[in-house]
Amino acid sequence: MGPAPEDIAHTRRARGAEVVTIALLLCLLAVAINWLPHFNRVKGKDGAALEVESTSFSNGGIIPGRYTCDGASLSPELHWTAAPAGTKSFALVMDDPDALDFTHWIAYNIRPDARELAEGASRSQMSQGSAEGANSYGAVGYAGPCPPPGKPHHYVFRVFALDRSLALPAGAARGQVNAAMKGHVLAEGRMTGLYQR
Repeated sequence: MGPAPEDIAHTRRARGAEVVTIALLLCLLAVAINWLPHFNRVKGKDGAALEVESTSFSNGGIIPGRYTCDGASLSPELHWTAAPAGTKSFALVMDDPDALDFTHWIAYNIRPDARELAEGASRSQMSQGSAEGANSYGAVGYAGPCPPPGKPHHYVFRVFALDRSLALPAGAARGQVNAAMKGHVLAEGRMTGLYQR
């Protein structure tokens, strides 16, 4: 004796639901694959965006100890894509939003043809004409991640393409840099590293 008609109908409905679920999952996967390579891009004026990457660590990855207060506290290597037309300089801000936007690094008036900052560039290999601002410790230059014990902190590196150079002396505070950049950001890109102690 074969299965009852209602059992056959139930089986068909269950298989149909499985097919719909699989199709939805495949669609979500396709969206994620297309989106993930771009999540370190932020659009500026006119929809322009920069992509920021590093050979020191991956976007969303753990920052190695050599770039932190537990190591040599070297500034990491950073590189970015070509700037939009009209770029006159780049600026960089690194902060820790998990510590009330604690500022670890500020650099500005980086040449418009620059595409990277080498490892250890802070305080030694910055391009001619560029300047570094004061971090939240009150010192000029890079200060490596140094979170309290507990959950990992997020360290966000933002690179800005600007339509002007900033008329600021070396050692400017973040508020001064933010004010000078306001209305002059052509494009922005960012990447994030994690560190836990």
